Amino acid sequence: MDIRIAAYGVIIRDEQILLSHWNEHGRSGWTLPGGGVEGSEHPVEAARREIREETGYEASVDRLLGIDTMVIPASKRHTATSPLYAMRVIYRASVVGGALHSEVDGSSDEARWFPLGEVSRLKRVSLLDIALRLNAAEPADGRPPAP
Repeated sequence: MDIRIAAYGVIIRDEQILLSHWNEHGRSGWTLPGGGVEGSEHPVEAARREIREETGYEASVDRLLGIDTMVIPASKRHTATSPLYAMRVIYRASVVGGALHSEVDGSSDEARWFPLGEVSRLKRVSLLDIALRLNAAEPADGRPPAP
């Protein structure tokens, strides 16, 4: 089984959330800015780096909200023959500098602020709903609450 650890930021400002549009292997959807931990990088540093790469913003990581895990069967993966265990570390974060821009030559193709009330109407990945539940519940054990 392959393992992937990734880190993401929930950034909400003035009742709007900052999202990144994931577009890879013919699949797409709105998600949190974030992505894979590289080498010996700590998840906090990965979240900051990924937020900067995908949105143009410098961010502070303010609080750990939780950790979500999932297994993707080999049959659902595009380039691998074994299942993937994905661990997704989700933080609350804040913009501290920079300017909004979209990633170039990455797995995301657009960054945008959305009113929180519009999120349910977006084509989105499941991580976004999980993160919003974590943000609302702030569970002591970091486990996402059931939908």
